[in-house]
Amino acid sequence: MARILGIDPGSRVTGYGIIDDGAGGPVLLAWGCIRMDMDHFPDRLKRIFDGIQQVVAEHGPEELAVEQVFMHRNADSALKLGQARGAAICAALTADLPVYEYSAKQVKQALVGNGNADKAQVAHMVKFLLKNQSHMELDASDALGVALCHAHHQQTARRMARMQAAAR
Repeated sequence: MARILGIDPGSRVTGYGIIDDGAGGPVLLAWGCIRMDMDHFPDRLKRIFDGIQQVVAEHGPEELAVEQVFMHRNADSALKLGQARGAAICAALTADLPVYEYSAKQVKQALVGNGNADKAQVAHMVKFLLKNQSHMELDASDALGVALCHAHHQQTARRMARMQAAAR
């Protein structure tokens, strides 16, 4: 069983979600959001770093799955998102967690079967797969989606390794 911390980075709100992935399927442990209400950007980065360190200390994940940055229209927003992502990754690396990165398209494909799915579809599948009907903020459900995507990729890699070993 692996305990996975998924992160949906943001410079104003960073979502996180933790699952245990075992033989019985994924189990939801915790989710939430780290909110940055201050304007000074370096203070926001410190809040992300400290918040992720606290989540790691509290829940003891073994792996980190994080969404990659994509460039849409605004280069400044992409740079800030990249810095927020870097703060979250550095917090996890201080606990020696291995880091796995997935594009938004990979996450949507793994959960919904369509790389162009919208946030509502992803949130619906997260709730369904984790058997959770509680209200969940989109940033937290996106983070859990990243964790579930990682679990799916790891399961596929293990199956492939077993098949290759059997073929030898």
